[in-house]
Amino acid sequence: MPAKNGPNSQLVIVESPAKAKTIERYLGKEYKVLSSFGHIRDLPKKGLNIDIEDNFKPTYAISPDKQKVVTELKKAAKASTDVWLASDEDREGEAIAWHLCMALGLDPLKTKRIVFHEITKSAIEQAIERPRTVDMNLVDAQQARRILDRLVGYELSPVLWKKVRAGLSAGRVQSVAVRLIVEREREIRDFNAKSSYRVIGDFEAGKDTLKAQLVNNLDNKEDSKKFLEAASKSTFTIDSVEQKPGSRNPGPPFTTSTLQQEAAKRLGFSVRQTMTLAQRLYENGDISYMRTDSTILSSFAIGAAETYIKKNFGDNYHTLRQYKTKDQSAQEAHEAIRPTDFSKEKVSTDQQQQKLYSLIWQRTMASQMSPARVERTEMTIKGSGLKEVFVAKGEVLQFDGYLKVYGNAKDDSLLPPLKKGQSVVLKGATASETFSKTSARYSEATLVKKLEELGIGRPSTYAPTVSVIQTRGYVEKKDLEGTERQYGMVVLESGKISETTETEITGADRNKLVPTAVAEITTDFLVKYFPGIVDYDFTAKVETEFDQIADGKEKWETMINDFYKSFHPLIKESESVSRQEVSQARLLGNDPKTGKPILARFGRYGPMIQRGETEDKEEKPDFAPMPEGVALEEVTLEQALTMFSLPRTVGKTKEGDPITSNIGRFGPYIQVNKTFVSIKDHDPFTITEAEARELYEAKQEQLANKYIQEFKGGLKIVNGPYGPYITNGKKNARIAKDTDPKKLTEAEAKELLEKAPEKRRFRSKKK
Repeated sequence: MPAKNGPNSQLVIVESPAKAKTIERYLGKEYKVLSSFGHIRDLPKKGLNIDIEDNFKPTYAISPDKQKVVTELKKAAKASTDVWLASDEDREGEAIAWHLCMALGLDPLKTKRIVFHEITKSAIEQAIERPRTVDMNLVDAQQARRILDRLVGYELSPVLWKKVRAGLSAGRVQSVAVRLIVEREREIRDFNAKSSYRVIGDFEAGKDTLKAQLVNNLDNKEDSKKFLEAASKSTFTIDSVEQKPGSRNPGPPFTTSTLQQEAAKRLGFSVRQTMTLAQRLYENGDISYMRTDSTILSSFAIGAAETYIKKNFGDNYHTLRQYKTKDQSAQEAHEAIRPTDFSKEKVSTDQQQQKLYSLIWQRTMASQMSPARVERTEMTIKGSGLKEVFVAKGEVLQFDGYLKVYGNAKDDSLLPPLKKGQSVVLKGATASETFSKTSARYSEATLVKKLEELGIGRPSTYAPTVSVIQTRGYVEKKDLEGTERQYGMVVLESGKISETTETEITGADRNKLVPTAVAEITTDFLVKYFPGIVDYDFTAKVETEFDQIADGKEKWETMINDFYKSFHPLIKESESVSRQEVSQARLLGNDPKTGKPILARFGRYGPMIQRGETEDKEEKPDFAPMPEGVALEEVTLEQALTMFSLPRTVGKTKEGDPITSNIGRFGPYIQVNKTFVSIKDHDPFTITEAEARELYEAKQEQLANKYIQEFKGGLKIVNGPYGPYITNGKKNARIAKDTDPKKLTEAEAKELLEKAPEKRRFRSKKK
């Protein structure tokens, strides 16, 4: 360690308070560790703050909420012999270090800059022994990203406000992410499933039984009937028996992207939640840096894993591996995400943090373990006079290897000890209609995977991108109910063939990203008028150019200038595009009563009908919902005119209040005064007064029973969908099943509310 000049003569500045506390434990008393609380300078929110004429020179300002922090850091820096900048080791961290120099009056060419991949005593001490200065190439790469994204957002977003909807935003990465989701949704929408019949036979050989599937599906029900009829008259024999050894290898240690995907798959965590928990684990010194493209492990990590594996599982469980990073431009960090201490399997009392840590520990450990060994058996069964062949497959796990710590071992599927040429009897068979499948909708994790595959964005951008496209109203994360579908079955049983029709639910899914109508309009507009912004190859090429800047091979001003020369003229050209064209309006005809034009177009919440012109300053147009189940490009004038009969007067309540029916954003409903009642199972055009009264009275009863007790100050006991609970409007508390909510006193309710845990809020790292 370098010589020091007394208590607190050395100032270390990090990004977060949690990180500061951890590092301070490892350094001597002469070190004072303070936090910048993330970025302290940025482009101000209002205005472009980029001088395009002066080579795109940015104007940075200290964030208003960081003025006090900067004052305290300046004071501490003046009182210190040395200042050490210890922000994160990626480009954003390098930019934070540079901004600290600018704000605190430090020379970036002389100020000590230290980086470390993990917050451990040895890593901190090694960093102190080998300081460097701020890497301006990395700073410039981050500046280029920030300036390019500001130019796109500042110039393109107002175009969207005028042409599509106020409040929208555009971004180089987010717009491409939205395009991916829109195109996938359209692919699903346009997909026509093709059916075929899968045949599974039940065979017997003495006391042994096995199931086998026909190698190729049959085209239709008639072919299935013919095949089963022929099969019922055939004699079957085992045509071949093949046994092959096989193995399963572990995956590499986690990168940012693969951690997000696996945490979603195994733990049900959102991308943002995963990164928040990983940030805490890193700051506590439990894992290495969590924003990385690399799958490489240090020699220290490989050695520590080897020691643990051999000690706890045996030598035969260890296999040394060093994975190569697929993306040669990987630069965000130098090592995969791994535990800092392999001997620790538990690091936190926080259940979610511990779950994520365990996942990281298991994946890293598995990457240094032996493959799992299996024995695979495949039997083919032939019938006399039949061209088609049945196949039965089995697998037995012989050595678990890495599966001991990571991965779900499949249950052994043993096949009976049958031999080639042995006769088997077909006891029955089923031909079930199956349907071809389209690509699945994206989840947060699979969207991140796709962005990574296309080379779009970097580890630090994935979580913010996924978050912003949802908060901006382009995408909704939904549970999809699915629809009912019929499928045919042909069954051979006891020598007789029968046909049945069954039903199944198709399309049901959870937590999928579904584009809104605004996303479709915006994507079509951008693809037509700003193709470069949403072009996959172009967006990936930009990332490569950032890498070139980081490597000192390209000047950021040159890169931005080349981009802007082709981008800015498109802004000018788009001004002549009409809002009607953007909304993809179709003129259906004129209203025979008013003579006004009837248009079908996209609106804020999806396809809609419009009567009258938007440009008419004297009289605003009327709007009506699109008929259910009718596409914008298919709706007729007659169908559209029918929708303007809503709202419809249905009748009156028993008290004499009028009841009207209508269709809103969330479907059909009836309204009585200020009470709205969903009528999803009824048609707003035909619902009767009696039906409407019944639904309204049920709603009134539900509202009357909502509050079990009400106290002063807004404290209430509410009858919720998952049981009664206490609330003050800001915080909720569950009520135990053996407690009668009607008998709780105000004091008891307050006490339960005070003891209830605070609702956790996840925050992403400030950009």
